[in-house]
Amino acid sequence: MDRLTAAVLGHRRLVLLGWAVVVVAGMWAAATISSSLSRSFDAPGRPAFEANREIVKAFGAGGVVPPIVLVTQAADRRAAARRLERVASAVPGARVALPTDRGGAALVGNDGHTVAALVFPPPGRPSPDTNPQAVAALSRAAAGAGVRVTGVDALNQARGGGTGVLVETILGGAGALIVLAVVFASVAAVVPIVIAIVAILGSFLVLRGLAAVTEISFVVQFIVALIGLGVAIDYSLLVIVRWREEREGGADRDAAIRSTMATAGRAVVFSGTTVAVALLALVVVPVPAIRSIGYGGLLIPLVSVAAAVTLLPVLLHTAGERLDWPAVRRAPSDGRHWRAWSAFVVRRRWPAALSGIALLAVLCAAGTTLNPGAPKVEALSSGGAPKATLSRLEQAGLGAGLLTPVEVLLTAGRATADSAPLARIDGVRGVLRPAGSAWTRGDRAVLAVLPRQDAATDSGAATLHDVRTTAHRLGAGAGGPAAQTADLTDAIYGSFVPMLLLIAVITVILLARAFRSLVLPLKAIALNVLSVGAAFGIIVLVWQAGHGSGLFGIQATGAITNWVPLAMFAFLFGLSMDYEVFILSRIRESYDQHGETNRAVVDGLGATGRLVTSAAIILFLAFLALGSAPGTELKIFSTGLAAGIILDATVVRALVVPALVTLLGPANWWLPRPLARRLSQPARQTPGA
Repeated sequence: MDRLTAAVLGHRRLVLLGWAVVVVAGMWAAATISSSLSRSFDAPGRPAFEANREIVKAFGAGGVVPPIVLVTQAADRRAAARRLERVASAVPGARVALPTDRGGAALVGNDGHTVAALVFPPPGRPSPDTNPQAVAALSRAAAGAGVRVTGVDALNQARGGGTGVLVETILGGAGALIVLAVVFASVAAVVPIVIAIVAILGSFLVLRGLAAVTEISFVVQFIVALIGLGVAIDYSLLVIVRWREEREGGADRDAAIRSTMATAGRAVVFSGTTVAVALLALVVVPVPAIRSIGYGGLLIPLVSVAAAVTLLPVLLHTAGERLDWPAVRRAPSDGRHWRAWSAFVVRRRWPAALSGIALLAVLCAAGTTLNPGAPKVEALSSGGAPKATLSRLEQAGLGAGLLTPVEVLLTAGRATADSAPLARIDGVRGVLRPAGSAWTRGDRAVLAVLPRQDAATDSGAATLHDVRTTAHRLGAGAGGPAAQTADLTDAIYGSFVPMLLLIAVITVILLARAFRSLVLPLKAIALNVLSVGAAFGIIVLVWQAGHGSGLFGIQATGAITNWVPLAMFAFLFGLSMDYEVFILSRIRESYDQHGETNRAVVDGLGATGRLVTSAAIILFLAFLALGSAPGTELKIFSTGLAAGIILDATVVRALVVPALVTLLGPANWWLPRPLARRLSQPARQTPGA
């Protein structure tokens, strides 16, 4: 760090010019990247994905694109079918299933008056997984025709578009500025915001280049903007607080910066590297969209670290004492209250450790019931005409499963014979076998199997499994959105254990080198897993089980969008390690000075408690801003991250970590000599051991 800091300070104008170029180019990248992003979540090679690809190739419609459901009221089934067919003609190239087709009795409600039709549209734009244009066309055609429109796409559109990336970033930045103003009480509060802007734009610049050569999910732009805001501010906060301490200790301008970068700067580098490793592990998942979240997440800490260790020292050197104006409060990190709290935890180490771990264990127990998949269709929207139409379908006994049928691709000559075993499956309402070229072409035919229940429910998932198993036995392919979601979930979590092991091994190596201890990294891994498990428990209770059903006006989802838990794990694991490194770095520094573990805990938490809390609040506000993004999945993701980061900064880092470090005593600093040599760290005699 000394050589890097000297080089940065010696070439200040070049550093400023370089980052200025990055900012200008990053503004262009952020403004143009949207059109280059993908909205698909594909798992190439999985059975449902291949079946859907074949269905679209052979018939030009359906597959992964969910059907649009038309509903009308009529006692005469044929009259209702004619009315529905006229409305369905508004989407050229669509496959339409009417109540007068073979198996069409399954589209008539138990009341005998509610009649539905399924419109399977061709792939839409910009994403081939949805067709919002078809929804709009059918809604216009249905107006005044006595027909109502619902379906997955219609429900998604009815929930509203949310705010854009820029608005969310401004909201998160405004909240962060308020927290920073409280922490610094001077113009220094603006500096972390400047570093965050530079880091975000730099990340978008690299991301724009990646989008030109590989698939990048649209989710990544929200993650880069909001998490980039929080991480960059956190790193800047750590450096500036330490710089002010050095200045107050009597160090001159250059000496203060050098000492700051040798301590806080080093901690930032280790923190950023650890976060990057946690997010880079997502690239082992065989799903392009998830890998792209790993790429985007990797950029956030790396670019933030680069800005914090190059641009920030130059700004501190240039602005100097002017950043302390009006100097209302100095040394914000060394709070009497935090020293008193840490001393209390040291004295009550057993109750503190047990109470904190007990709370985490209770939430982790709830997290074990997490059901990754697609949320129930009724949770996609809190109101509007599509939601009311879905409620009418359910009241008529047609069920939410109508919105996500299983499409079975088979040999045309066996369509009638093979439909019988599919229709006998428990939980299947019926099998649609419409005639015509839209459903039979050459030697290929496609059937639509209608489950009674949503695939997000236990009974619906069982029905989906039985349909797919039967189709496989018949030598047919089974597709549709629900089948594809099941395969996507398997693809994502089939790689979870390798990902966890990869993260754990690399993290232990990095932290063992940083803290010259094997015990502290292992403890950090265990607590991080508990912390993330507790965050899972929170989203299960609030979203999946619906105990926070008033949140965003969305009811119990029954399942958590399949990519959310994995991305949450990677982000929370890395971000939680930030706080671990911040606190343990100061504990280790204090311990090296006097060799007393209890005193080191008081010193370390007293110096970093306010810093970590402020950083957590900033990230919390950024994640809340992310919750205004469109889509239930992003709302779940944001609230899970927000709750997880606050839980980690309070219960874990302010309570459990100091208690456990105190309980372990001299064992905290144990590092076998062979391992010390391999890590290029000299084995040290433990002071006071």
